[in-house]
Amino acid sequence: MEVKSSDGKSHANCGVVPIWIWGCESTRRTVLLDLPVKIVIIQHTVSPPCNTDHACESSLKSIRDYHINHLNFTDIGPSFLIGGNGKVYEGAGWKHVGAHTRGYNDKAIAVSFIGDFSYDLPTPEALQAAEDLLSCGVKNYYLTPNYRIVGHRQLSATDSPGDKLQEHISTWSHWTYAL
Repeated sequence: MEVKSSDGKSHANCGVVPIWIWGCESTRRTVLLDLPVKIVIIQHTVSPPCNTDHACESSLKSIRDYHINHLNFTDIGPSFLIGGNGKVYEGAGWKHVGAHTRGYNDKAIAVSFIGDFSYDLPTPEALQAAEDLLSCGVKNYYLTPNYRIVGHRQLSATDSPGDKLQEHISTWSHWTYAL
């Protein structure tokens, strides 16, 4: 089901920049998620941050190349990636199983902020984009209304999403200590 605003425009893609636009080809993923999803995993890329469309798209292409050609993933791992410019970029997207968290790929959406957030928070625009994305996900039945948010480190032996971002997401209403 698509949500339409008063101007009649569809918001089913939640303002996400499609992978075919930033990556110059469609997703290579074919395995579908069972929707709506109940878990959202917050991550960071531990790459340089980006604040412009050009810088973010360049970073995304590098991450995608690394995931495909060095990690042998089918495609870029996270479901979505968010730049400091406040834009959300499609990875595996709402409908496809990604490659982001062992044991949770087929039952969770992963939102990865571009940059390293061990000591600093993402930009206010990036944080707002994440909140808007998740709200839109509920409205479009991609996420359950009672979905739970966890930091990547809560499910895997990793520092992701960084100390500062982990501390921040623990204040979000859907955050949970354990699944």
